[in-house]
Amino acid sequence: MQEKLLSVILLSYYSDERIAASYYKLKALLDRENIPFEFIVVDDGSEDSSFQKAEELEATESNVFAYQLSRNYTANYAWFAGLSVCKGACAIALPDDEQQPYQTVAEMYRLWEQGHQVIIPHRISREDPWSSRAFSILYYKIINALSDITYPEGGADLAFLDREVIDLLNERIHPINTAVVPEILRLGFSPVYLPYARPLGLNKGKSRWTWKKKVRLAKDVFISSSSFPIRFITNLGLSITTLSVIIMIFYVYINTWGNRQFWGMTVPGWTSTILLISFFGGLILLSLGIIAEYIWRIYEEVKARPGYIIRKRSVKK
Repeated sequence: MQEKLLSVILLSYYSDERIAASYYKLKALLDRENIPFEFIVVDDGSEDSSFQKAEELEATESNVFAYQLSRNYTANYAWFAGLSVCKGACAIALPDDEQQPYQTVAEMYRLWEQGHQVIIPHRISREDPWSSRAFSILYYKIINALSDITYPEGGADLAFLDREVIDLLNERIHPINTAVVPEILRLGFSPVYLPYARPLGLNKGKSRWTWKKKVRLAKDVFISSSSFPIRFITNLGLSITTLSVIIMIFYVYINTWGNRQFWGMTVPGWTSTILLISFFGGLILLSLGIIAEYIWRIYEEVKARPGYIIRKRSVKK
């Protein structure tokens, strides 16, 4: 580890010419700010020339290091991979679409110099389509309400980390079925929040994250951060059992000492039976599904498979 060295991890996916453009823009900014840095490109299984472009940049710039994952693992696992190879005293991961303004990197570095170990940039505004904004607002409200972590207003995807936090993530966190930011929030370290306005970026607001990937990430983060579903099943089961006992006592009383036509009408037994069986059958299946999600994650942890595989390593020592 080099003192004061900043590791910039570029999360590359079908980046191609963006890699060199990102590097030279950052270099101009960080050289002007007198911030030493290494530039780590983690190609997330792109099938275009992204990794070749990264290798070409690596061959001409001494502080550039190129890595490629064995397949597309998604950005969070590329981030974990970058943290595992970075040598800086601090690190930040950046997307390749420039939706994180580069000037904020210098601002976060200055906060780190003041002694802050975790700096989290959060969006106070975003120039995204309404559907993306609506999904984001709903997602963060649910996470904040029902999990044991709290995101800042507007949500956050990135974080600036001190070496102590990087080492903890590398040594103690198994990068599978989780994401970096919730793990950081769970660690504590009194994070500092840096507000910024997120621009459209190079993709003009069109995310390369499919709905399938978004839903999977949302589910992974929620289940890894919250015990609410399990507690909900327990409390629901307790409530239904209590209600059933009360109804049982009530009907025993009516049949033994009261009027059997208590309700004033005779209800055919098959209707109520089918409704109750359907309701409780669906409830049981839902409960089993929720429990299965937790058990499946335990199974994945027990297998101890890696969260990512770095296929090609940098030629530099």
